[in-house]
Amino acid sequence: MNDRDTLISMGFDVARVEWALKATGNRGLQPAMDHIIEHDGQPVPEMGTVTESASSRPSDAMDEDDEDADALKALGAKAGDVEAKSIKCSECGKVFRNTALAQFHAEKSGHQSFEESTEEIKPLTEEEKKERLAELRAKMAEKRANKAIEDAKEAKSSEMLRRKAGKDMGALKEEMEKRQALQDAEKKKREKIEDAKAKAAVKAQIEADKKARAEKAAREKALRNGEAIVDAPAAKPAASTSGGAPVAGKDFKETRLQIRLSTGGQPYTTTLSSDAPLREVAEFLAGQVLAVDVETVTFAQSFPRKTFSKSDFSKSLRDLGLTPSAVLIATP
Repeated sequence: MNDRDTLISMGFDVARVEWALKATGNRGLQPAMDHIIEHDGQPVPEMGTVTESASSRPSDAMDEDDEDADALKALGAKAGDVEAKSIKCSECGKVFRNTALAQFHAEKSGHQSFEESTEEIKPLTEEEKKERLAELRAKMAEKRANKAIEDAKEAKSSEMLRRKAGKDMGALKEEMEKRQALQDAEKKKREKIEDAKAKAAVKAQIEADKKARAEKAAREKALRNGEAIVDAPAAKPAASTSGGAPVAGKDFKETRLQIRLSTGGQPYTTTLSSDAPLREVAEFLAGQVLAVDVETVTFAQSFPRKTFSKSDFSKSLRDLGLTPSAVLIATP
């Protein structure tokens, strides 16, 4: 509803309403009301006077007037015999000063049946106008207060949603940081294990090379002095007696092994006690290569050709004829 309809619904004259709106430049409801109250009792200027003639009324109201006139004629009366001073709602009985107010009532209530009435509506007194104005101001203030309350509730709800979203994001970020920390710790642990394995392999290689150089120097010294070479029988490591026990290398306390993977790659060397079981060789290799499982790895010897079974894992290197040195092929 615009300012014009609001002022008319309060009972102000249409001409004064239009005068007030034009004089205040349509700046709003409050300036127009102030103008009406301030100029109450003064004649409406001719330029601002807008009478409720047939040309200024809506077409719907004109149609209603024509229909009412036709109805009066149908009853045998003349339209000029009855002077309509107001419009009455046939459904609720309310009386309105003019057609504009009746149309406003029809829009709000949905009522469609109206009739002309000879009942005259007295103009509002100064007290009534002030009461209406105070009532309207109170309603506007209440509406603004309710709007402020709704805005505050909406702002509070939005703030709660924002805080909840922030809390959820914080929890998700914390969970991601924990997972990343666990992954970093696991990575460092694996790197530490790999470093330890690499250091052990390097150390074992250094020891093996040192021992090999010592054995070589001992053999060369024995050759220069014409002495017997102690590890000469190592060329026949697999010789055995009729009882099945190996003979060669039985006096060596340690066995030097070179282990090659059937899948290729660098060989691994180690020196173990000659009394160590073959399973210890599998455990050493599993510590060097992640793909090797102690329970599934198998060993073979190229020369003399021989394959070691699971039952051989409990036998010593001495009993298997691998002393003082041997080359094994490992299949993961």
